[in-house]
Amino acid sequence: MTDAKNSPNLKDMDVMRLMEVLPHRHPMLMVDKIINITEHDGATGVKNVTADEPFFPGHFPMKPIFPGVLIIEAMAQTAAAYVAQVENVDTTGQVVLFMGVDKARFRRPVGPGDQLLLPVKVMQRRPPIWKFTSKATVDGKVVADASFTAMLAPPPEDKD
Repeated sequence: MTDAKNSPNLKDMDVMRLMEVLPHRHPMLMVDKIINITEHDGATGVKNVTADEPFFPGHFPMKPIFPGVLIIEAMAQTAAAYVAQVENVDTTGQVVLFMGVDKARFRRPVGPGDQLLLPVKVMQRRPPIWKFTSKATVDGKVVADASFTAMLAPPPEDKD
């Protein structure tokens, strides 16, 4: 029997909770909330894509498209918040660093007005390293998918 202190927190995470466990802030916080949190499998990040995203004026002025690399970043932020919440990992003073992104595919453009769902699934866990897979969707259609490996580490030191 697990005690309350060690039991996983499976509650949805709003943006305020995300900012408690992630170092990202506007404009690099790519997730608005996390839902469907399970103890061993993963969770789903939600990103409401708005017309005033800071990258749209340059990507692209006539047809705004959410950059694919930022979809991958949103997947990683969802995974990092999941680890902090469910596995009770203290992320204070630490950052999540990508170790690898594999099999990334971008299948449909994402733009203003879309709600991006980012389900991340745990494939392997060997703290401080985790491997995840994700299939991002808009309106039930896959827009991007990837697997990625990340680790929790102290921030890189300045090289003065």
